[in-house]
Amino acid sequence: MARKVIIDCDPGIDDAVALSMALFDPRLDVVAITATAGNVSAAQSSRNVQTIIEQLDPLRYPRLGVATAPDTSPATDARYMHGEDGLGNSGYQVSRLHHQHPSEKVICDAVRADPNCITLICLGPLTNIARAFQRDPDLPSMVDRLVVMGGCVDGNGNVTPAAEFNIYQDPVSARVALRSPVTKTLVPLDVTRQVELTLDFLDELPSDETRVGRFLRQILPFIFRAYHQRLGQESIHLHDCVALAAVVEPDLFDFTELAGDVETQGELTMGATVFDRRRNPQWRPNMDVALGIDVPRVSAYFTHALTLAGNAT
Repeated sequence: MARKVIIDCDPGIDDAVALSMALFDPRLDVVAITATAGNVSAAQSSRNVQTIIEQLDPLRYPRLGVATAPDTSPATDARYMHGEDGLGNSGYQVSRLHHQHPSEKVICDAVRADPNCITLICLGPLTNIARAFQRDPDLPSMVDRLVVMGGCVDGNGNVTPAAEFNIYQDPVSARVALRSPVTKTLVPLDVTRQVELTLDFLDELPSDETRVGRFLRQILPFIFRAYHQRLGQESIHLHDCVALAAVVEPDLFDFTELAGDVETQGELTMGATVFDRRRNPQWRPNMDVALGIDVPRVSAYFTHALTLAGNAT
């Protein structure tokens, strides 16, 4: 039976690729996609979720949740890596949907309708998750698992020297989510960085005669150029796709139970994920953290999932 999931995301090119994989994977039942601010603003993120669904036209449309701005303004976004519209300046137009619902309400309603059966896959800042848990304090006990792409165990961040982007964008919400009494899996930069995709990846995409192929061939070249121009890299990371792989193919990862938390203050350390790895730890373990990864097989999963998506579209 397919695993029921809600994907909370901030599209973002890597989010778009992850959604392209998830929506056509027979092992997943995507019951909702909820937008959050992060790579782009809340309004743009909401438009991008709708754009992706319209472009891919999956057989079964998930419920959509609309992002609202976080309580504190984030210090930055990632338009320099994803384009002004978050989708490689592709210029897609969408019509305004009626009867839109906030992402946290969609999460609460879906989980309450199917308790203990839904996995929350979080590919962006954790604003919606914290709001949902605060809105409905019983909700964490009804979530099957919370899977978070975020943080770093080795302390090597990607937006500051100490912090990963998703956690840094809303560290207060990240702390609420990671301290919540729900079964949690963290997929940090330590493993997502190990999967490097070169331009050969574009040749492995579905044909542009398919909806998925046309869409991805439109948006992916931008992020290859951004990595080259901004970071001096010839390869890219699709962090969110690695997190999706950890849900669908957990045997490709080595997980370690750790005690972790988020720093919410500090000129140098705000947004850092901190783990008690002392010889005699004083904190109680509260999450499974991916620290090892089978890179070739995860890369092969990307290709396989997108092939399935191409065949379906």
